[in-house]
Amino acid sequence: MVAASAVASLVASAQGWETLQKDGVHDPRGPAVKELQEPGDALSKLTKDSAGNMVRWVQALEKGEINPRASIRPDTKIRIYESDVLLNLKGGMPIVRFPHRQHTLWLDCVNCHDHLFKAETGATQFSMLKILEGEQCGVCHGAVSFPLTECFRCHSVARPGQAVRPSLPIAIPAGAVPPK
Repeated sequence: MVAASAVASLVASAQGWETLQKDGVHDPRGPAVKELQEPGDALSKLTKDSAGNMVRWVQALEKGEINPRASIRPDTKIRIYESDVLLNLKGGMPIVRFPHRQHTLWLDCVNCHDHLFKAETGATQFSMLKILEGEQCGVCHGAVSFPLTECFRCHSVARPGQAVRPSLPIAIPAGAVPPK
């Protein structure tokens, strides 16, 4: 009979998840390693991705594969903001479509506004350098969300006359709000 930890190790390595014994974070000699759930066990049942931690978190949420608590306080009013915001309207890269809905399914507005981003349209100066240094979007992307190497997940709206990549929509999405 194959030990559960051996199966977890095989699944984890096939998906790109390192076992807790080998992840460089957990002490392989510590007693907690035997008690904690292996990433391969926890994540292999969720919608697959090709980057980062190999999970499409928003799709997993929408499919009901996960059901995170909205708040630790039962009386908290959950706000889902449906509008998209278009950013980077003057650059050379495709326009950034920021989907508020996908973000507010996980986080309340106060997690980002006003300390990471001003709530006023056009008030925040975005910088890829800051993002790459772990500020602004980089607080989560590259840490707990898909990595910053997945450029076209954010830069997803083609500019007029720009070569359209298969992953880029041709038109600006309905409900998108360009900054002033």
